[in-house]
Amino acid sequence: MGILQSFQIGVSGLAATGNGLTVIGDNISNAGTTGFKRSRAEFQDVLSTSLKGVDGGDQFGHGTKLGHIKPVFTQGSITRTENATDLALNGDGWFALDAPFGRGYTRDGSFHFDKEGYLINGDGYKILGYKANEDGKVSNRLESIRLGNTTVPAQGTKNVEFSLNIDSRAKIHEFNVEDPDNTSSFNTGVTVYDNVGSARLVTLYFNKSADNTWNYHALVDGKDAQGGEEGKFVEMATGTVSFNDKGVLQQETEGNNSFNFNQGASPGQKINFNFGKSITEGGTGIDASTQYGSESSVARHTQDGMSAATLASLSFNDDGILTAVYNNGFSRNVSQVAVAKFENNEGLFKMGKNLTKETRRSGQAVIGKPNESGRGEVISKSLELSNVDLAQEFVDLITTQRNFQASAKTLMTADQMLQEVINIKRN
Repeated sequence: MGILQSFQIGVSGLAATGNGLTVIGDNISNAGTTGFKRSRAEFQDVLSTSLKGVDGGDQFGHGTKLGHIKPVFTQGSITRTENATDLALNGDGWFALDAPFGRGYTRDGSFHFDKEGYLINGDGYKILGYKANEDGKVSNRLESIRLGNTTVPAQGTKNVEFSLNIDSRAKIHEFNVEDPDNTSSFNTGVTVYDNVGSARLVTLYFNKSADNTWNYHALVDGKDAQGGEEGKFVEMATGTVSFNDKGVLQQETEGNNSFNFNQGASPGQKINFNFGKSITEGGTGIDASTQYGSESSVARHTQDGMSAATLASLSFNDDGILTAVYNNGFSRNVSQVAVAKFENNEGLFKMGKNLTKETRRSGQAVIGKPNESGRGEVISKSLELSNVDLAQEFVDLITTQRNFQASAKTLMTADQMLQEVINIKRN
């Protein structure tokens, strides 16, 4: 009876090591699979028999079995790519997507856009994220990431901001639009856009009207003005800026303001000129325009208009935010990649195609934004490689082979012993 039991024990060893070899072989075959997580075989002994019953002691085993296949979720190496939509997760978490079986999760960030503008994986499953509004603020509404319109409409200039210094030593002038250069102390040009996206050059002339008080006049060439004559300036806006005795901006006062451009532009476009937060507005004057005893100069100026444009490039940052850049220099946030987190990654169910789904053992997915609540960061133009260590797998392969040979030797020995028993009858 003991010899026959040895056969069963030997067979259990062969079966267990064979299954272990399957796990190792799967690891080795997926050494080049993006985002793959290796597994390890965990073995258990089979219920033993005790010669003393429930008192314990004097027990002999009944072999072994494959008890668990445990996935190992160590971080894979990050490799750089040239594809802007390739993403890698550095840290805990999973990309979420809509799969045929429902919500799926993956570490494989090999994504691209389809013809409808959706961000998809290699099998065409849509990647989930948080959409940004027109101002670029990311919402908390989870939906498929979509690029949307690849063009942006023209936007007429509404605000122009200046940071400049006007020389306090200048003489008082009476401004004359017919001779602006000789009746002003300083001028600067700025390009603005009308409401159909045409670029227009506006020149601001400053003339000192009294101590610490300056008038500005916004002029355009007659070729850009309705009813204007090329080569002659047309005044579109006026205003006054005043400073205190320390050269700090005290107050801004707007005068006439109506830009009547030609060539399809709507008349009466208003463009506000802002020279910083004055003392009257509650400012300190530190970050506003000044009137000091030095040469007049412009530190910077900005305006909020733009021409119509088409998409030029895309990029993701480390927070997983997709930014679209257009050929007029304008950029806007489109969406932010969602990252799912589980209490027990080992409880996830593999679905093939580098996908997993949640189970009762894994717990429900908690989906949020990268770099929040323990979720990993998103690295663009990168992919996470498999975490399989081939050197370790080959060592495990050799060990498994030796264990298989040893279990086979148990069968061979038991077979020889059984043959001896059979030979007793023959003799």
